[in-house]
Amino acid sequence: QIQLEESGGGSVQTGGSLRLSCVASKDTYNSDYYVGWFRQAPGKERKGLATITPRGGLNYWSAPGKGRFTISQDVGAKTVYLQLTALEPEDTAVYYCAAGSGGNLWSASDYQYWGQGTQVTVSS
Repeated sequence: QIQLEESGGGSVQTGGSLRLSCVASKDTYNSDYYVGWFRQAPGKERKGLATITPRGGLNYWSAPGKGRFTISQDVGAKTVYLQLTALEPEDTAVYYCAAGSGGNLWSASDYQYWGQGTQVTVSS
């Protein structure tokens, strides 16, 4: 089992940036866990943004964040980051960190562990 805690959300204006952090309760780099970032806006389905696999493989889901969002990892701090840039009002959502193992990293249902989420609000 693994616990995840997100932080770093907030309110920014269009064009602004934020860095989200996801601290894991155990090492994911040297494990079988892949860690991904997702977001969910009110009334909309949850969408995958980016996933980092064991040993640091980077995987970006298709739009909405491709080209503007960057996933990275601090192995020693057991933290996965999501850098958000060029934010738009359409990026307003709750952003979640999730971890899974043994499944399809491109399927949200194959992430067994989820954080509580962090709110990102972008104003025009």
